[in-house]
This record gives sequence, C-alpha cells and structure tokens, in this order.
Amino acid sequence: MSKVCELTGKRAMIGNRVSHANNKNKRRFNINLCKKRFFLTKEKKWITLKICTSVIKLINKIGIENTLKRFKYKYYGKKRK
Repeated sequence: MSKVCELTGKRAMIGNRVSHANNKNKRRFNINLCKKRFFLTKEKKWITLKICTSVIKLINKIGIENTLKRFKYKYYGKKRK
C-alpha cells in the first residue's frame, strides 16, 4: 500500500538531512496518514479512507459530504447496482 492521501493526493517529499558540518544525505519527509471510517448519511453506508491529518481537521470543520465534494472523490455520489 502506498503512502498517498486518497483525497488530496499528498505523498512523501524527498529532501536533505543537513549536518552541522553542512554534509547532505537524502531523506524522506513522510506524511501523517491515518486510516479512518466515516458514515455517509445520504447514502447510509460506511466508507474507509486513508487520509492525512490535515484532511481530518477539514472534515471536523465542514463535514464529510462537503469535503468529498470539494476534492471530487471518485466513489462519492455514484449509484451502485
């Protein structure tokens, strides 16, 4: 499983670890991912998302439905047979 946020598309960045002597070594800046379940009231079902913590703050602020609309989540609002 890749370390990518399902809504924003954020992923790890690559940078340098710089010592006091100004030596540079490659390192990764990983994102803070969490696996979280949300209940959609319109569709009356649970969804599990792998999202970063900044999106969790946004969901707490504006709600899960508005967040899914904002990021145009591919599984939201589609009728399934």
